[in-house]
Amino acid sequence: MSELSIQERYFADTVCFGCGPKNDKGLRIRSLPAPDGDGVVATWEPQPHHVSAPGILNGGIVGALLDCHSVAAVYGKTGGPGDLAGGWWATAEYAVKLVRPTPSEASLELHARVVELTDTEALTEARLESSGKLRATCTARFRRFVPR
Repeated sequence: MSELSIQERYFADTVCFGCGPKNDKGLRIRSLPAPDGDGVVATWEPQPHHVSAPGILNGGIVGALLDCHSVAAVYGKTGGPGDLAGGWWATAEYAVKLVRPTPSEASLELHARVVELTDTEALTEARLESSGKLRATCTARFRRFVPR
């Protein structure tokens, strides 16, 4: 059996489009701790319905992949959500730079790491690569959201 992803370990019942294990129509990202201990990594396979043009992945899909993979880096760094009554991490903002077109017919490699972390805010850096080339980068800010 393969290692449980951060999403499977901490959010097995969620339906998030990007990373929810229970969303059969979602992207179902599986973020794992990076072998070097710095952040998280994932491999993801595009499907034909993820294209924007023949052979090219849709930019919105690229953004969703990087957003959800980045928050997984935060949960990986903080050891999971803990007591959800104390809050969870929500995306406050993210910026994606599309460096070059991302092929829709090749495996994608995702990398994300936390660069700053406080009790209420986390900053991450992420990148998406395919066929040995950088395709997109992302910086994101997450805030701890406490239900009221």
